[in-house]
Amino acid sequence: MKFTPKIAALALFLALPVSYMAHAEEFAPYGTAKVDMHTMPVTDVVFDVNYEDPQKLNILYNFIKNTQKITQGKVVVVTHGPELRAFAKENYPKYQGIMDKMAELAKDGVEFKMCNNAMKAAGFSAEDMHGFVTVVPAGFPELAYYQGKGYKYINPVPLSVKDVRYLDQPQLKK
Repeated sequence: MKFTPKIAALALFLALPVSYMAHAEEFAPYGTAKVDMHTMPVTDVVFDVNYEDPQKLNILYNFIKNTQKITQGKVVVVTHGPELRAFAKENYPKYQGIMDKMAELAKDGVEFKMCNNAMKAAGFSAEDMHGFVTVVPAGFPELAYYQGKGYKYINPVPLSVKDVRYLDQPQLKK
């Protein structure tokens, strides 16, 4: 058999998957992840929100939307940190985009509870807050109250995972 460029190309083409598989195995000593896209029973949840930066409420919006899709239950947000300043009517021009998202969630049935202690410590009163917020005596007891009613506790750390795959490999960034 004569070794022609066609045969060389075919041999290379046939060897690539084997070479790739051997190379891929070296990076996968634990195999491949299993998939379990099970259904969940209806689950009510309470979010514990205490964010230094009100801009992180944008990430909370996505957490809530994604959680609602799966749990299909009631959602309560207890806010008791520096993010509460975004809920103040006087700050609407600065946080309009975020508040419009929070109001959308409220329209869809999400309840927003605000800690009276934190609100007062920040220099606000209930009259200063948007109408979809309910001021409650204190944040932590409110979380306990909802957990006592069977709500599942969620404390979402406001870190986005968007493009995290590329953080260690800048040359692969899109």
